[in-house]
Amino acid sequence: MVQWIVLGVVVLLALYLIVIYNRLVRLRALVREAWSGITVQLRRRADLIPNLVRTVEGYAAHERETLEAVTAHRTDATTAKGVGATAQADAAFTGMIGKLFAVAEAYPELKADANFRQLQGELSEIEEELAGARRYYNATVRDLNTAVESFPDVLVAGPMGFKKEESYADDVATLQIAPVVDFGGSKS
Repeated sequence: MVQWIVLGVVVLLALYLIVIYNRLVRLRALVREAWSGITVQLRRRADLIPNLVRTVEGYAAHERETLEAVTAHRTDATTAKGVGATAQADAAFTGMIGKLFAVAEAYPELKADANFRQLQGELSEIEEELAGARRYYNATVRDLNTAVESFPDVLVAGPMGFKKEESYADDVATLQIAPVVDFGGSKS
């Protein structure tokens, strides 16, 4: 009789460990999915930039240095390795987009261009979706990190190779706001 009780306890413990392991696997998969969402938005933004630069070039040909810098660095965030490097490249590129819009601000004809306004709207939409992807990623990282450090999950996480993931750091000031895309449409 005691053997059956011991066997039952061992089986229940094994099932409990399997449940913990499966939950950790699910949380890690959500983190990877969330990271994929960030990279998709970064690629969308990088793909939009050449069209935006070409539109601005037609009006501001002498602003070549700014336009070349934006074009040269448009894929930095999509090719960076790791969360920290991607966040840093993303912040730098967000600043360059701000400079591009500052150049555009000097050209009233450009601000009135329908193609430019459409691209501006698309960029604004991408920036909003990118912000949402960052928030989702950080939420999934928080959930995984909490599980990896919580008892009894910590007993399974370490030996099974689960570790804390890095959050998408938004302590860089330029990451906390989307690039300014107001071209004077509302004058007070």
